[in-house]
Amino acid sequence: MANEEEVIVTAEGYAKLEEELKYLKGPKRKELSKRLKLAISFGDLKENSEYHSAKDDQSFMETRIMQLEKMLTKAKVIDANSINFDQVNVGTVVVLNDIEFSEKIEYQIVGPAEADVANNKISYESPLGKELMGKEVGSVINVNAPMGIIKYELLEIKAAL
Repeated sequence: MANEEEVIVTAEGYAKLEEELKYLKGPKRKELSKRLKLAISFGDLKENSEYHSAKDDQSFMETRIMQLEKMLTKAKVIDANSINFDQVNVGTVVVLNDIEFSEKIEYQIVGPAEADVANNKISYESPLGKELMGKEVGSVINVNAPMGIIKYELLEIKAAL
């Protein structure tokens, strides 16, 4: 679907990445700066666990900032108005029926950067996402899972709210 450099996101996902970057570069950096100053004031940096903890947090934060900046520069935002609802695409919401348990499940198909299974957002790169891409309503999808093959019937393709 995407070349290796592109990061496919919905408009909502792009906004969330921007929001996280703004938070990390602003309030979070200030907070860590204060923590470091306080920890340095305790003296002897070799034995100073507060200092080492703050430095580790700072390192993780700066790495995340670089990741976010790279994602945002390589982002391809999916235009909600150009989505084809005849087939599963990034940005669509699918309603599935778990055939074995006769349970309805709803997922939004998103790019890897905004996947969040707890909020029913799955990546098009996930095993289920890969099987769903390009499918039409009525299709039966078989997904390899650790406990065996799970069968879903694609009941509906619709827009995200």
